[in-house]
Amino acid sequence: MSKTKPSGPSHYEMLFIIPNRFTEEEAKTVSEKTEKMVADNGGQITHREYWGKKKLAYEIKHNGYGYYSLLEFDLEGANLAKLNQVLKLSNDILRHQIISKKVKSNEEIARDEKIQAKIDSKRAAEKSKVKEEETKQAEKGKTKDDKRVELKDLDQKLEGILNADDLI
Repeated sequence: MSKTKPSGPSHYEMLFIIPNRFTEEEAKTVSEKTEKMVADNGGQITHREYWGKKKLAYEIKHNGYGYYSLLEFDLEGANLAKLNQVLKLSNDILRHQIISKKVKSNEEIARDEKIQAKIDSKRAAEKSKVKEEETKQAEKGKTKDDKRVELKDLDQKLEGILNADDLI
């Protein structure tokens, strides 16, 4: 059995960040232009996700926020270097990273979706539990007989203390 790489396109995943100087609509247009760059270099896009505006872990070129986008595509290895160079030279993209990725089977995709659904349901349950606790705390605060003092009353009492002759 030969240990050579299989011929044909490989599967890749690319995450890229668009600078905050663009609006949401312009960022989506830049994302579409990037998809066109992949297609122009012989790639076929299999999956795309637009994650929207997120805070960066650290500033990149004086940008604290960026629009994140994720692409999965099939591309010949020879064209990958060309695509990488085009993306490096692009002023519309702050950072990008391309990694080789295994193609998932339908069973793996279904399993991942089940896991994500469980995670989402647990998060929703935790959020509702926290909201219940907050409402209970708020109700406890309302039933207590608080004697709140107005700011005017405090000012008058303070003036009375300061003007008293027997302070010393």
